[in-house]
Amino acid sequence: MARACLQAVKYLMFAFNLLFWLGGCGVLGVGIWLAATQGSFATLSSSFPSLSAANLLIITGAFVMAIGFVGCLGAIKENKCLLLAFFLLLLLVFLLEATIAILFFVYTDKIDRYAQQDLKKGLHLYGTQGNVGLTNAWSIIQTDFRCCGVSNYTDWFEVYNATRVPDSCCLEFSESCGLHAPGTWWKAPCYETVKVWLQENLLAVGIFGLCTALVQILGLTFAMTMYCQVVKADTYCA
Repeated sequence: MARACLQAVKYLMFAFNLLFWLGGCGVLGVGIWLAATQGSFATLSSSFPSLSAANLLIITGAFVMAIGFVGCLGAIKENKCLLLAFFLLLLLVFLLEATIAILFFVYTDKIDRYAQQDLKKGLHLYGTQGNVGLTNAWSIIQTDFRCCGVSNYTDWFEVYNATRVPDSCCLEFSESCGLHAPGTWWKAPCYETVKVWLQENLLAVGIFGLCTALVQILGLTFAMTMYCQVVKADTYCA
């Protein structure tokens, strides 16, 4: 009976971790594709220039693949060390995510202020050599969200030392339209506009976060259940 339970949990955990590993492959693939084809789209942060979408996806995908591989191997080999390693790694990730979420909600105001200051510093790198990614990122955001600057279109005046904004701020795009009168530019601040957009899509973000947490809890349950079953089977055989 114990052996039958072990076999059932074994194949369930293997299937779970195989899907986990395939998910990691998918995330890694998207990250590599972004880096290869959309490499010019980078971070908006001047303090963390390597914190691009592509790099985050590549790191996340590789880490998920590694955890999934350990879980698959531990399940198929019925190895206690690998199962325990998988459990601890997944638990570490879960606790890290929970800590980040709590800190984010506790220090929301401070994070808001720091983010706006950092983004304003980043504006000074717009259009400069070696910052094509940041330049394209700002152009895309201002065009898609119909906004200009971090907190106001006047943020760009300090960058250019003139009454001027990038052409992506224009209501109707044309060459050098950023030199025209302010009445031809978007007035909405990009930081608040993106923040409102995220709040409007908070339900989708919440569902994604909840699903991620449930998958991780399921993985922890499978790992610990199988670990206990392997320990029981070893004790029974002995």
